[in-house]
Amino acid sequence: MNLARRSQSPELMDNACLDFEDYRNCLQDLARVNLVTMAYGPVLAWLSKVHSAFSLLDVGCGYGDMLRRIRKRHPQAALTGIDRNPWAIQAARAATPESAEIRYEAIDVFRYEPQQPDYIISTQFVHHLSDLEAIAFVTWMERHAARGWFINDLHRHWCAYYGFRPLASAARWHRFVRHDGRVSIARSFRPTEWRDLLGGAGIAPGAARVSWFLPFRLCVARTR
Repeated sequence: MNLARRSQSPELMDNACLDFEDYRNCLQDLARVNLVTMAYGPVLAWLSKVHSAFSLLDVGCGYGDMLRRIRKRHPQAALTGIDRNPWAIQAARAATPESAEIRYEAIDVFRYEPQQPDYIISTQFVHHLSDLEAIAFVTWMERHAARGWFINDLHRHWCAYYGFRPLASAARWHRFVRHDGRVSIARSFRPTEWRDLLGGAGIAPGAARVSWFLPFRLCVARTR
């Protein structure tokens, strides 16, 4: 596999799940992937600096596991998750206790006009987009987030790409997760590419920070 450029290969989960139960099983295993690969840490660390009540929108929220983690740390926050797949929203609602008071909505982000949340986040969402869509998404967040935004995604690296399959096989994750994990890594960005995307979105140099997190995770933070 040549990782010099982003892959454009589709992910099976986006098109091949034929029923809700199968899709929910994928989401549950993706939540396990997030736990094992320490996906929650960067977002929680970024929000740890926020000491007041705030509103937050999670774009591409999937199973809602990130929002539930945030709720445990920030009980006063107003939390909303959106995902364009209605099955994801159905699964997220079922997995979220009513007491958590997390709002979910099935809608495409580019058709969504929120009431300017304080913060907007996404986790492993942007690699699903084309370069032009990624620029549009950064522009959208810059327009709608009152206090800042945070992109939590993967780093396209050979070690992550070749290391994922044995991990996923040993964990016996869903067949789509085993396939899509490597596709996701191949579709993700590198630091220089992120700088180009930020420039394309009109973000001034230094206004957003691109940071690497263990293991092989690239995050982009923008705070006003």
